Amino acid sequence: MTRAGQSSDRAAEARAASVPVEVSGRGLPEWLVPVREAAETVEAGQLSRFLPPRDGGGRPSAVLVLFGEGSRGPELLLIERASSLRSHAGQPSFPGGAIDPEDGDPQGDGRLRAALREAEEETGLDPSGVQVFAVLPSLYIPVSGFVVTPVLGWWRRPTPVAPVDPAETARVFTVPVAHLTDPANRAMAVHPAGHVGPAFMVGPALVWGFTAGLIDRILHYAGWERPWDRDRRVSLDWHA
Repeated sequence: MTRAGQSSDRAAEARAASVPVEVSGRGLPEWLVPVREAAETVEAGQLSRFLPPRDGGGRPSAVLVLFGEGSRGPELLLIERASSLRSHAGQPSFPGGAIDPEDGDPQGDGRLRAALREAEEETGLDPSGVQVFAVLPSLYIPVSGFVVTPVLGWWRRPTPVAPVDPAETARVFTVPVAHLTDPANRAMAVHPAGHVGPAFMVGPALVWGFTAGLIDRILHYAGWERPWDRDRRVSLDWHA
């Protein structure tokens, strides 16, 4: 690419970063209103015990918690990370990643742009069909050093999705909320290091770690949680 072309790309990125991303709850389906209302008042400490370092450390990032409505009712979009990745290899997760300079302010709209950009790069979805309706407090993932902002979206105009780069994303799939709230699909995952946290059995996959913890708290504060056996334990190789 010529220098002129590079300059043009940088200028386009700068213009994109200067355009505000609207956060709006207008027109949401009725079933999604409890999530929006919970997001307005929930505090970081209610979502996780791992909070961003007070010294401002950690790499700013964002994930897109995308709710849609499919043939099986309300659902969430998840990806399975490629097994070759350095961080969280092979784990089911929300689409997302680090906030890049071209996304803009990592404390402001940059978080929203990063969540939408990463979701597009990983799944191929059209971000123009996503309505951002809330932003949750930033949380911390100690094992990778990411400070993660969950961006909540309504997939008001769904588009086809599939792994864009198999080196990064092994699978893209949706999970019905009814499946996540079913007590039969819930357990506490036991990490080899001894950490225990919420988990969801989703077909051949076990959703655990940061993603499962956030889903668990969303279900709880939205009033969707059903009583389940918190004494039930599964290992991370439960499906082997």
